[in-house]
Amino acid sequence: MPLSSSAVVAAPWRDDAKVMGLVGMAHASSHFSHLLLPLMFPVFMQDFGWSFSELGLLSSLFFVVSGTGQACAGFVVDRVGARPVLFMSQMLFMAACLLAFTADSYVTLMAVAVLAGLGNAPFHPVDFTILNQRVSNARLGYAFSVHGLTGNLGWAVAPAFFTLTTALWDWRHAFLAAACVYAVVLAVLVWNRAHLLTTTAQHSASADVVPSDLAFMRLPVVWWCFGFFLLSTVTLAVVQNFSVPILKELHGVSLEVASMTLTAYMLFGALGMLVGGFVAARFPAMSDRVVAVCMSSAAILMALCASGLFGHIGTLWVLAMTGFAVGVGGPSRDLMIKKATPKGATGRVYGLVYSGLDVGFALSPLVFGFFMDRGWYSATLLGAAFVLLLSVVAALGVGRRTSVPG
Repeated sequence: MPLSSSAVVAAPWRDDAKVMGLVGMAHASSHFSHLLLPLMFPVFMQDFGWSFSELGLLSSLFFVVSGTGQACAGFVVDRVGARPVLFMSQMLFMAACLLAFTADSYVTLMAVAVLAGLGNAPFHPVDFTILNQRVSNARLGYAFSVHGLTGNLGWAVAPAFFTLTTALWDWRHAFLAAACVYAVVLAVLVWNRAHLLTTTAQHSASADVVPSDLAFMRLPVVWWCFGFFLLSTVTLAVVQNFSVPILKELHGVSLEVASMTLTAYMLFGALGMLVGGFVAARFPAMSDRVVAVCMSSAAILMALCASGLFGHIGTLWVLAMTGFAVGVGGPSRDLMIKKATPKGATGRVYGLVYSGLDVGFALSPLVFGFFMDRGWYSATLLGAAFVLLLSVVAALGVGRRTSVPG
């Protein structure tokens, strides 16, 4: 399939599907890495006696490194191409898991967080550069849907994977098994490397390409996009890091039931992404409004979870539906960002904008870890719902400032 600085107008479904599948698998491995440490928090508290705030700092370190690296990685992707950066990310994940296998101190786990954060950093500029260049324009809505769906599947698989491997062996060998998973993913990507080749920014001579590497940073819409990702991710980080202990404390459910509820949230989010792909393809010009409706609905559902109005069983289902609402908005969110991206700056814009995701992941455990240490469980969920409502304002702000029609 020929390459260009923008997506090919038409290509066989088979070619597009293969690119979507490869990028989706890589994206799932990235989301899997988000939970490498948080899923072991109960074990670490038991074995090492650390607090929620100390463990939350590990998550914050991961996302500080990832966010800083992501903003820089976009420039690298535009210069050298997405493929070599993607391969390096998989090797960093393997290194992080192998180091976690030997961990015996807090400092070692901080090093694990740094390695995994570096591995996670390039994924959005890498993924969206490949998708925008290699997938036909008419199928980009579906490509973004697959991308988001596989990311949620990575989150959903992680709790089940670590629960099973820890039960079969122990937490150290669970990390060793995770390293093997990353090795398999890398082997598949290398085997299919021809489908991941992209052009680089310096090869483009188009007159409408961004005139300098930093010119895109002067566009207000880029910063509105950044703000949207920061705010919406704060809520997601609360669910990932603290939903299990919140459900245990508020409703007295077992660790297994609470963990499976987190898995259900991710699976419903993946289902929402699938539905959202059709929504994005049908209403591309309304992407900001679709996002606003979905995030508003999710915020209301999360506030209902905090109220305890539906009891413990009902709350578990409401939390799962929150994931569905967020998921439906995912593909439209990615289209919203694409419309705000100048030609020739895909890696840089996606790197900066999606670094807002990492900033949100980094800040959320620090703020809400403080809440959790004081037993403010309902307030944690209510605070997350309020921040998600603020992200609606940011999404509508992006829509008002996007000049390119859908």
